[in-house]
Amino acid sequence: MTTTTLTRADVLVDPDELEALLASEAPPLLLDVRWRLDRPDGRPEFLAGHLPGAVYVDLDHELARHGDPLDGRHPLPPVEALQAAAREWGLREGQSVVVYDDLKNLSSARAWWLLRYAGVADVRLLDGSLRGWTGSGRALEAGEVVPQTGDVVLEYGHLPVLSIDEVAQYPASGTVLDARAPERYRGETEPIDPRAGHIPGALSAPATENVDTQGRFLAGDVLRSRFEALGVRSDAPVAAYCGSGVTAAAEAVALTLAGYEPVIYPGSWSQWSNHLDRPIATGSEAGS
Repeated sequence: MTTTTLTRADVLVDPDELEALLASEAPPLLLDVRWRLDRPDGRPEFLAGHLPGAVYVDLDHELARHGDPLDGRHPLPPVEALQAAAREWGLREGQSVVVYDDLKNLSSARAWWLLRYAGVADVRLLDGSLRGWTGSGRALEAGEVVPQTGDVVLEYGHLPVLSIDEVAQYPASGTVLDARAPERYRGETEPIDPRAGHIPGALSAPATENVDTQGRFLAGDVLRSRFEALGVRSDAPVAAYCGSGVTAAAEAVALTLAGYEPVIYPGSWSQWSNHLDRPIATGSEAGS
């Protein structure tokens, strides 16, 4: 496993920069990762209009697997399955990647994190996402995109992850952030998972508050101040989880921009809440 401190330019690309990259001799692979909890299949929206040359990625079936609820709703896919999907997207060995969605990068961050975890060195998000592109006056194209098959070789382990046992012990030595909406953290509502509440010791840090109204990530120093105010310490490691491991990746983006090296618990609340022997906390406090 290797970790490297990334700059904002390593993580994000704006529409002007992306347009120049796409016109270069070594253009990045452009991935459209539209997904949301209430509408997981983003293909109809993709077909209606997407960035020129972008390839659609099915988050539910290509960036996750499905099976035993004890593993959570979006456990990581086998690396062989991810590699096969990435080759179908046209990803070549050594090629850079740019990802986007229409949800302020809350879903495309899953691809950003997972591809880096699998060894793709250069993966960035389109800052402002789809709205950033169209808001700059640039056009979309409609219809399917069928790329030539790629040859990328993927291997897991390039970023740290936490198991359910490890995240249970993590608050003793580090900080655990819950990226879900505050009402789900407090246990006031739970629309999809079997139990309401949060992992004892976790702090509420909604991922939606890491971006501005246009979907652009806040400045690194602003994010740093936000996380410090929430209780993230500079002398201790920090981990993130969410409902099923999707928006936890968006939290990891913000933490990275703030200068941290975050760890993700991929199983997230959907796994934790399915293990009935695991304790839960409710209310606005971290619990114990």
